[in-house]
Amino acid sequence: MAKPFQIIPYPFDSQLELTLLQQQRDYLSWPIVYFLQDKKEAYVGETTDMVTRMKAHLKTVRKQQLHSVSLIRSELFNKSATLDIESNLIRYIAADGQFDLQNGNLGISNHKFYQQKEVYWELFRDIWTELRAMGIARHSLEHIDNSDLFKYSPYKSLSREQTNGLKTILRCLLDDRARVSLIHGGAGTGKSILAIFLFKLLKTDLQDFNKADFDESDEELFQLVEDVRQKYGDLEMALVIPMQSFRKTISKVFKNIKGLSPKMVIGPAEVAKKKYDLLIVDEGHRLRQWKNLAAYYGTFRKVSQQLGLDELNCSELDWVQLQSDKSIIFYDEFQSVKPSDADKQCFLDLQALESTRIERLRSQFRVKGGAHYMEFVHQLFSDNTTLLPQPFDSVHYDFQLFDDLDAMVKQIKRKNDSEGLCRMVAGFAWDWISKKDRSLYDIVIGDTQLRWNSTDVDWVNSTHAIHEVGCIHTTQGYDLNYTGLIIGPELDYDFQNQCFVVYKDRYRDKNGKNSITDPAVLKNYILNIYRTILFRGIQGSYIYACNENLRAYLAQYIKAHQVLGQEPKAEMLITDVPSEQSIPYYDLSIAAGSFSDVQQQGKARYVEAAGAYDPERYFACTVVGESMNKIIPNGSICIFERYQGGSRNGLICLVESSSFEDRDFGANYTIKEYSSKKTISEEGWEHQEITLLPKSTDASYQPIVLRDEELLDLKVIGIFKKVL
Repeated sequence: MAKPFQIIPYPFDSQLELTLLQQQRDYLSWPIVYFLQDKKEAYVGETTDMVTRMKAHLKTVRKQQLHSVSLIRSELFNKSATLDIESNLIRYIAADGQFDLQNGNLGISNHKFYQQKEVYWELFRDIWTELRAMGIARHSLEHIDNSDLFKYSPYKSLSREQTNGLKTILRCLLDDRARVSLIHGGAGTGKSILAIFLFKLLKTDLQDFNKADFDESDEELFQLVEDVRQKYGDLEMALVIPMQSFRKTISKVFKNIKGLSPKMVIGPAEVAKKKYDLLIVDEGHRLRQWKNLAAYYGTFRKVSQQLGLDELNCSELDWVQLQSDKSIIFYDEFQSVKPSDADKQCFLDLQALESTRIERLRSQFRVKGGAHYMEFVHQLFSDNTTLLPQPFDSVHYDFQLFDDLDAMVKQIKRKNDSEGLCRMVAGFAWDWISKKDRSLYDIVIGDTQLRWNSTDVDWVNSTHAIHEVGCIHTTQGYDLNYTGLIIGPELDYDFQNQCFVVYKDRYRDKNGKNSITDPAVLKNYILNIYRTILFRGIQGSYIYACNENLRAYLAQYIKAHQVLGQEPKAEMLITDVPSEQSIPYYDLSIAAGSFSDVQQQGKARYVEAAGAYDPERYFACTVVGESMNKIIPNGSICIFERYQGGSRNGLICLVESSSFEDRDFGANYTIKEYSSKKTISEEGWEHQEITLLPKSTDASYQPIVLRDEELLDLKVIGIFKKVL
């Protein structure tokens, strides 16, 4: 079957106009997407007039250094489709890391149009697969989706609410009477993305914006940016992030964004070094005051005195105000988790000033449960809740309560194998004894033994994170796909008084409790901790509660994890006689010849396959070994679709070749994820290299790489469909 698109490379030189007129006559006025590149830089665009657009680019000094252009064309393209594919390419190429993008096209609107999901997302996936094959893209879309560079990319589309927030901020910068923009927003409302976006917007070359792609309100945004630049010139600005771990992560993001530098991301103490035109504070609720600062107290005192402030009566919020002409502060009172956080009253006082402009973000961009889930969690962890005693129900969000911690740990690890970025997180109810002796375990519950995080800097992305347990301090600000939360013995529930109970002696964060005399204050911090952790998971959250009363309370509102029945599964019946719902079954483990020989050996056998499976198109085999056990368990009978042509990249394929002998099958067959590199010439394309990738928890399985003559007899027999 012919592909629904073509990617055609050309030299980006003075002969390009003539070449296009000769070879692209049918597409000269057709919507296309294009990719300009040299070895390090690239530019993504779309147009309905390729000749005029290329001539304009050839006259631009920055683009003259680019040496090739790849045209992406399709009969399916219309203007909306090319805008959408251009937007996706900008976002994913930027996060892929292979090229520095020259694009200034930030925040392209999410174009909504007919069959966007049904046709154009799948079309984009196929285009991305071919770009990987051409060496233009490196990583899979799934890998990029889980990367911090993608999550915090300023090339993301902004919501209308976020765009309005940006306009408020820019108007604040233009208003000589306004000194502060205080942006209220709960977890997952896109505060960090907005902060980073603003940085890129103020540092980007505005001439690269293709303003025809934006609506009138976006034009207003561009005009505000131009007015700010004209008023201030090159702003002296920095992004202040109080938490060291998250600061380290965002520094890495800035390092990979053209026009930004990791030096622009600073801690609160660094604001004392110089005056700024503009300071942007992310996670403003974690700015500190003098209480319970432990080792940081000396630094806090020194900086306060350096700025002429009394350390006992000031906070880092005061430092920011003193050292900046203008400031933008993102704040969520429900994510304040310890006494050292600046007091809520400081922000209320700031909000009351005439020089403060206020904006509220309400849309939910992180958790798939949306605002409904966020409100549910707030109610769930409140005294005298008004929730009805029925389990939270959402087709979009996986929210479960476990009564077996070991089962939850295993489920999180399974989810990590399939989705990536799944982590165990716990309340601070256990001492960190493994910090000095890694042979010890910190969290011991029944037969389950776990250790706290081995690093407190960027732990979420560290090598051994899936085998460890993080806390609020190593996860706040991060996105996860699934969170497995252990609620410690410090929190319980009193059914008689319908309220939560905190046992202060069981709470191990000394700096989080020592100066607190009011039990209600400590309870509020601890409830905020658990709420905040439950807002980390994008796709789902699992809970295990140590105390039985609390577990009973939660069981009223969260569905219980269902343990699969212990009855042995019925054996799959393989017969010699076909039926209406059977498909051919082949035993590869006894194969000696080619697959065609296997099909002809003796009488065909058959296996039942419930569903509309055409026996002429589908067949089944038993998959042996552990090389694909993340997806296909050893010994599974699987359905394959006979290969009839088309792209195989990223697909799990049954492959035959005389160039290898599979260690599991003991024959010239293997089942692996297929990946290829191609070279393209005027005659067409040919394979340069094919890699067959295992997907296994056993690291001893290595990719099979085929080149040159090894490619000649390689044959893709079938495409994996499902475990039967």
